[in-house]
Amino acid sequence: MSGFGPGGPFLADCPARMAVELIADKWTVVVLYGLSRGPVRHGELIDLIGGISRKMLTQTLRRLEAHGLVRRHAYAEAPPRVEYELTPLGETLIEPIHMLTEWAMANGEAVLDALDAE
Repeated sequence: MSGFGPGGPFLADCPARMAVELIADKWTVVVLYGLSRGPVRHGELIDLIGGISRKMLTQTLRRLEAHGLVRRHAYAEAPPRVEYELTPLGETLIEPIHMLTEWAMANGEAVLDALDAE
């Protein structure tokens, strides 16, 4: 069964489609993977990821927090310290992300070759 068609999981108002759209965002998978080893501060994520602006990272973290994948913890210290970590729900995505990463490493050259062949 393909999942497409009447009553399928990818209808516009279906939770499965919303979840796929969330993880299909350019930065979501990278940010989730960056949080996979434990709590990380905002600046550490910037350094770890590379190429993402502070504003985009903040927007991505807020969206992931709103969807229950990331937890923000603000410590009552001076200066203020904030850390981000995966929730148990967010942790369920790490294995699929790892599998996708392995596929990308194994097939990246073939994808680039196909693109160059056009």
